[in-house]
Amino acid sequence: MRTPRPARRKLISVAAISATLMAGTVTSLALAGPATATVPSDAAAKTAAAAVTAPAERLIVGYKAGATEAKSNKAASADAEAKGKEAGEDLDFQRRLGTGAALVDLGDRLSKADVADVVAEFQADPQVAYAVPDRLNKPQADPNDTEYSKQWDLFETTAGMRVPGAWTTATGTGVTVAVIDTGYVTHSDLAANIVAGYDFISDTAVSVDGNGRDSNPADPGDWSAANECQAGAPASDSSWHGTHVAGTIAAATNNGKGVAGIAYNAKISPLRVLGKCGGYDSDIIDAITWASGGTVSGVPANTNVAKVINMSLGGGGACTTATQTAINNAVGRGTTVVVAAGNSNANAANYSPASCSNVISVAALGRTGSKAYYSNFGSTVDIAAPGGETNTTTANGILSTLNAGTKTAGSESYDYYQGTSMAAPHIAGLAALAKSANSALTPAQIESAIKTNSRALPGTCSGGCGAGLADAAKTVQAVSGTGGSTGTTFSSTAAVSIPDAGSAVESPIAVSGRTGNAPSALQVGVDITHTFRGDLVIDLVAPDGTAFRLKPSSTSDSADNVSATYTVDASGETANGTWKLRVQDVASADTGRINSWNLTF
Repeated sequence: MRTPRPARRKLISVAAISATLMAGTVTSLALAGPATATVPSDAAAKTAAAAVTAPAERLIVGYKAGATEAKSNKAASADAEAKGKEAGEDLDFQRRLGTGAALVDLGDRLSKADVADVVAEFQADPQVAYAVPDRLNKPQADPNDTEYSKQWDLFETTAGMRVPGAWTTATGTGVTVAVIDTGYVTHSDLAANIVAGYDFISDTAVSVDGNGRDSNPADPGDWSAANECQAGAPASDSSWHGTHVAGTIAAATNNGKGVAGIAYNAKISPLRVLGKCGGYDSDIIDAITWASGGTVSGVPANTNVAKVINMSLGGGGACTTATQTAINNAVGRGTTVVVAAGNSNANAANYSPASCSNVISVAALGRTGSKAYYSNFGSTVDIAAPGGETNTTTANGILSTLNAGTKTAGSESYDYYQGTSMAAPHIAGLAALAKSANSALTPAQIESAIKTNSRALPGTCSGGCGAGLADAAKTVQAVSGTGGSTGTTFSSTAAVSIPDAGSAVESPIAVSGRTGNAPSALQVGVDITHTFRGDLVIDLVAPDGTAFRLKPSSTSDSADNVSATYTVDASGETANGTWKLRVQDVASADTGRINSWNLTF
């Protein structure tokens, strides 16, 4: 026996294993059924490859009772050496386990494919009962935060976002999230994760802190008297809205108090744009620019550039070119922008920034997994997340950090809120987890991973809630290479004119290299320019001619353009072949074209 190698820290990445267990599924790595050939069969090799989910450095090999290797360390050592030569690796028998199994060292830095080759060699031996990776395990206790049990939105089976399953892989370390909101009121359950931000409110009537823009994003309160903001509006207490949003994203966790944050090792940069009666587009645009590393006149350079922006805010009207430009620039700098879909139970296409392109627009679900009664909906919504419903019981809302002051700040507290404002930070937190797990991800890749790895809504959503309910565990597994799906995208960028009140036109995409059927959550991305999209009927046509309705015509859908991602259950269709986007303008007086579209499997 050779001198044992020194212990290595990176024994085996068990993120997929732990995350899968936390998500309520079990992955077996045991390989049964010995082959009769000395060289692994193709089937055995494929079985081994499917079983090995991560690189490994040691195997546990169980021999059948009658095998010499089951009793003799010398025979087991010789067998390991021989199989290593067959697989082109340097194997070394280490010791005998209490069960009689052999522990076999695989050498340094074997890839998953290399490990699968070795496993297949053992599997092909009729004297081997099993060969499995020697996995590194970690404690799987729930966070010790005292209010964690009330955070159904993180862990409940029905409509929770399966966040605990992501924590074994990523916790947000290295990522700053800019919360563009009302600012921040001091809270001990958040303080450790707060970094410098900025107060972008330039109008002192809105800022109510006695001055205009400055480096202090402290929230002085946004209370208003009756009729102060608009005629007929009742008096309202201070919301401390930005602090509630920030707590959902990155409240300190495992600190023995309060709530757990989704990306609890991420940092929060509070940017104040909302004050008494709201906030202006101009201030929000500057905040987006500065948060993402851009330059704003009169404002010092940002030393805490955000890789994720959360905007739980909005107003009526479609996205303006001014706001869209700021968002495009931010995304171009590598910052993912997450926005609330809005709380008017209406088409999100008629609200901003919910209708902007290059954002992740988030609808809200209640505790049963159906669209919350207040949530906006429609083709511009990208994904759904827990937003809560407190109209039946307060505990069905989203619990987070807050302040007890009704006007000015009082004692720190926790409370339940509801809204797409609460849903959006769930996705911002997930985006931070994804970026922490894989720092090379672009905003487009983060959005695609969140959509591709979502699950079907547990309930219903009339009007469209995007790709489904976000699944944190599966998304983080996907971007870290330990599970899930990062998606394979096929695209068409050939422009096709849409005749006014004319026949349907089609744009084809040839899909090849896939196996089996299309997924049950096939993502269909559509970019269409049109002056009245309510005239458009849009279908996805499968290779066998089956049509899936993506968008019906609607006289009430008065906005222009279609920039949306639809989710289609295409599991009954063969993946390979020519897919088509079919578009027809069914009314007169408007023109348009298909700019591009794509399929993500």
